[in-house]
Amino acid sequence: MRKTTGLIALVFAVLLGACDSEAVPPATVPTAPTAPLAPPAATAATAALAPPAATRPAAATNTPSAADGVFGTNGPIPIGLAIALTGPAAAAGADEANGAKIAEKYFNDKGGVNGRPIRIVTQDTGGDEAGAIRAFMRLMDEERVIGIVGPTTSQQALAVGPVATRGRTPMLSPSTTAQGIPGIGEYVSRTGAPVSVVAPVAVAAAVRLHPDAKRAAIFYAQNDAAAVGETEVFQTVAKMRGLTVVSVQKHQTTDPIFLSQVTAALAQRPDIAFVSGQLADSSRVITQLRVSGFDGPVVGGDGVNATGPFSVCRAACNGVILAQAYNPDAANSANTTFKFAYLGQFKEDPPQLAAQTFAAVQVFVEALKVVDTKGPISAQSLAAIRVALNVQAQTATYATPLGDISFKERDIVQSEFYPARVQVNADGITGRFAFIR
Repeated sequence: MRKTTGLIALVFAVLLGACDSEAVPPATVPTAPTAPLAPPAATAATAALAPPAATRPAAATNTPSAADGVFGTNGPIPIGLAIALTGPAAAAGADEANGAKIAEKYFNDKGGVNGRPIRIVTQDTGGDEAGAIRAFMRLMDEERVIGIVGPTTSQQALAVGPVATRGRTPMLSPSTTAQGIPGIGEYVSRTGAPVSVVAPVAVAAAVRLHPDAKRAAIFYAQNDAAAVGETEVFQTVAKMRGLTVVSVQKHQTTDPIFLSQVTAALAQRPDIAFVSGQLADSSRVITQLRVSGFDGPVVGGDGVNATGPFSVCRAACNGVILAQAYNPDAANSANTTFKFAYLGQFKEDPPQLAAQTFAAVQVFVEALKVVDTKGPISAQSLAAIRVALNVQAQTATYATPLGDISFKERDIVQSEFYPARVQVNADGITGRFAFIR
């Protein structure tokens, strides 16, 4: 951060105690149905990455070509992992990488896919759409994966969803939360819960904890699809809960400072703030709010759900209210096993994105077992396996660390969400999510 830790600590150093956790059912936002998000307009960078028109894959069908040959019986089954290991969303990508690592070992120890091991093949998407397209195309065409877990951001999903669909390759994202992502194409799905069901949980918790708050300031990254969708939900639910939105401030995820936005918002005398963006920009907004003297409650979006706020935002993020789709203390056998494995490997409780990535790998593995049982995948073409996997993955209920999940119109169906507060430790750089009872 550009502000010193000492200055941040002076303006916001009250540490909140951890609370017992309680699951909260998803709220319903009474808004008009959201149309599927359109892919971003082609740019020189993305256009150059697309296959030539003459060789571009045809529109998805249920009758794949066998031209790519029989999948065979040798070696592990490759599952792609296309996540942001560099760029603004790298902290989120690191959590996803850890979740995939745990999943690979766990499912291979359990026999893989009917005795055949899986292999996670990772590609860094970086922080933009062009990087995501490159990663997907390499995984699909060169690594010949059966499906892809990723990408990390909703903005990247808008670019690669059509690529996955044209290539008839299942795409299962653990962290894309923008409305309409599964509507991009018939091969696009996710284990990350949409903002429409998660964000209202955070707003409800904030209003309950701070009943005197009446005037809301809104900050959001206008170049991030998830943030745009999330702020719409924040504003709608805040008004439903009796809050008045007195200021709406836009920024870019790459902006280093937000002095003009913070100054304009504070001039309207807000007593609560809502921040939507990726981890880095959300942390900078929150930090500058605190440095500028704002001491009211802050509600953070999905961007601060990664491990990173503790090392990026530090003491300024102490007490930020948010909602999570995962609770490491949830009492289900799948989570108990996952948490034990994660603690053994990384010596800390698993974060939300690690659990969502584990669940995505789990969906592929369990669905592929069924596909293989119906007709040995060793005798099928890769194209046929991808089509069958895409269909089968959507038809079952899975007992995951997130609880039981299923899919409706390719979007995740999940029943429990958890309000929490960021609790920063005394060292100012580590912390945890304290779930709110």
